[in-house]
This record gives sequence, C-alpha cells and structure tokens, in this order.
Amino acid sequence: MTVVTKIETVSARPHHTLWGDAFIRLRRNYLALAGAVFILLLALAAILAPLITPYGFADQNLDEIMESPSWKHPMGTDELGRDAFARLLYGARTSLSVGIFTQFIVIVIGLPIGAISGYAGGKTDNFIMRFVDVMYAFPDILLIILLRSVLGGSIYMLFLAIGLVAWVGVSRLVRGQVLSLKSRDFVSAARAMGGMGNYITWRHLLPNSLGPVIVSITFNIPRAIFAEAALSYIGIGVQPPTPSWGAMIRDGYNLIFAKPHLIIFPAIAIALLLLAFTFLGDGLRDALDPKLRR
Repeated sequence: MTVVTKIETVSARPHHTLWGDAFIRLRRNYLALAGAVFILLLALAAILAPLITPYGFADQNLDEIMESPSWKHPMGTDELGRDAFARLLYGARTSLSVGIFTQFIVIVIGLPIGAISGYAGGKTDNFIMRFVDVMYAFPDILLIILLRSVLGGSIYMLFLAIGLVAWVGVSRLVRGQVLSLKSRDFVSAARAMGGMGNYITWRHLLPNSLGPVIVSITFNIPRAIFAEAALSYIGIGVQPPTPSWGAMIRDGYNLIFAKPHLIIFPAIAIALLLLAFTFLGDGLRDALDPKLRR
C-alpha cells in the first residue's frame, strides 16, 4: 500500500505543481520581476492619469508653448501648449491597448489555425502552411500599411491590422507543438478511449502547448507596441488628438535641437516598456522550460 501511494503521488505531482514550480522559478528572476512591476505600475498610472495630472491630453495653453520641464510641467509642453507628461500618461493607454488587443486577435486566429494544421497533417497541413508561408514572406510594416489603407484610420482598425499580420508566428509555433505532442502516449490513450479530433485538440494538445505560446505572446507585445509607434511616427498610426508615443516623437522631431525633451521622454518610455516586456518574456521562458534555467 505504501508503494502504491508513493507511485500515485509521484505520477500526479507534475500536473499539480507545474505552474506552481514555474511561478517559483519566475519569482527568483529579478529582471523578470522588475519588468512585470514596471508594466503594472505603468498600466496603473495610465488608468489613473486623470488623478495624477490636472491636464488633459488635448488641453492647450497658448501662453505656455514649448516650455522646458518645470514643477508645473514636469516634461515641458509641446508646440500647441499641451502638457507632455499628461500626453505621455494617456499615450501609455494607447501603447498598452495595442499590445494587449492585438495579441488577443493573434490568439483567436493563430491558435486554431496552428492546431488544425498540426493535428490534421497531410494535404490540409501542407495547404495551410503554404498560405502561412506566403503571409510570412510579406514585410510586416508594409502589409500593415496596406491593411490600414483598406480598413480605415480608426484605432480599432489599427489593432486589427497589426493582429492580422502578427498571427503567423504563433500559428507556426502551435503547429510545431501539436506535431510533437500528438504522437505522445497520452494522446494515443485518448484516441483509444474514443476521443475525437476536436476533443483531443482542445482538451489535450492545446493546453500542453500553452507554455511556449504564453512566452511568444509576451515577446509579441513589444513588437506590436513598436509597430504602432513606428506607424504613428510616419503619420498612419493613431490619429490626432489621441496621444501616442510615436506621434509625440514625430511632433518633436523638427524641434530636436531646440527642445530635445519633446523626443527624449517618449523615446525613453518606449525603450523602457519594450525592455520590461523583454525581461518578462525571458523570465517566463526560463520558468516554463526548466532546461533553460541559468
């Protein structure tokens, strides 16, 4: 009886402690924790922007045009007399929204396509992967610009355009995970017990593929944020008066020598946010794959 109890405990332990062990490993990664804390603080500051700053992102004061940083305006004002700090906080909403909502679109499109391709195999897999290869061959920014011209200029269409381009990598990742998992013993056992393809895919294959997918999504968020900033910089991203860090850099470019703070602060914000997500993604990768632990 003692031996049987020990065997049952050992066999059950990985299923109950996988995420717990991953959280413990993540908690030991101080860079990943620092990145997560920075992201949470920035998100909180963006949500509470009306309580942090007395200025709105579109409020203009023509008597305070292009002022240098001061106690009244910690990051100065722009060429229209708008408070740069307020626009930076409200612009964080745009950046974080782009990162999160585009990844939701990526998951909705990429997960089922990758799972169907990997599990079906044969001609279905070959057809889907050739389509994915065609999508992958297009430069991301150029394809997003093309979609923007077709879908329109609203911010929601921007989310959709970036998401319709970024799902390719996740679908290929999920396909690879499904291909490696569908030959495992637990999948064969599910088939022997009468499990159908849809049930096996959603009940067994996709849940066991979540680790790499979560890591990939974490790395894709800064790419989406950078894509939005780049598009806003060239004038086809978020449209005025909605604040965007990329648009702030574009607006301050002509004054880079006279008022460099108009570019420095949003550029630092973009760099720190991208770095924070990169650190968090590295930490999640190491936590969810013990073989990569340092």
